[in-house]
This record gives sequence, C-alpha cells and structure tokens, in this order.
Amino acid sequence: MNEPVSAEDALIFVMVMASAVDNAMSDPELHRIGQLIEILPVFDAFDEERLIKVSQRCADVLAGAEGLDIALEIIRDALPERLYDTAYALAVEVAAVDMRINPDEIRLLQLLRDRLRLDRLTCAALERSAIARCRKI
Repeated sequence: MNEPVSAEDALIFVMVMASAVDNAMSDPELHRIGQLIEILPVFDAFDEERLIKVSQRCADVLAGAEGLDIALEIIRDALPERLYDTAYALAVEVAAVDMRINPDEIRLLQLLRDRLRLDRLTCAALERSAIARCRKI
C-alpha cells in the first residue's frame, strides 16, 4: 500500500517534474533542487535521505497512464492552498536555472498554474523573480 504524499513530497514532485519535463534532468537542475531542499524553511521537516525515494515515486507516477494529470492531482491534493504559489515558485526556479525555458517547461507551468488556480499576475511575478535570481554577470 502506498503511503500518503506529504506536502514536502508534493513540492519535490513539482521540482522533479520541472526538471524532467524535457526528458533531461540536467546537473544544474538537480543541484538547484538539492539547494532548495537544504535552505527553504518549507523543507525543514523533510528527511533528505528520502529524496531519491520521493523522486522515484514521482517518476513512477509520471510513467503511468495519464501520469502528468495524476501527478498534478496528487500535488494539488497533498498541498494546503497556502503552498500553491510556493509550488509554482519552485517549478519556475528549477526551470529557470539554465536561463532558458523550453516549450515543454512552459506547458508544465501552465498546467500547474491552472490546476492550482493561480492568477496570472502572481505567476508572472514569480517567473520574473526566478529569472532575476538565476541571471549571471
């Protein structure tokens, strides 16, 4: 029997999906996921030893029939509404780390925004702030 997906697990699902949506999880994306888990207060209670297990669980869901739709439902159901914008921010952060957002990543962000019923202005602000943080001199 599957254990329930925690809010932290759901946020990791979001980051894994943002990284894997183009079928290539890059080293910078994986590194950024690790950094975010280490530094963000939302992950304070998360046991980092579980990261691989949670990531694999996400991959298993995505590999199934209608995997993306099911994963988005899992995320929405596991997160309290107050963390919906956090989930979107994490997806954008991972997608923006290489300073190029491809069409698959854009589509995932649109699906996530719609599933979590986030307004466009909030999403635009989160997108701009991630780009500003990832910019190099």
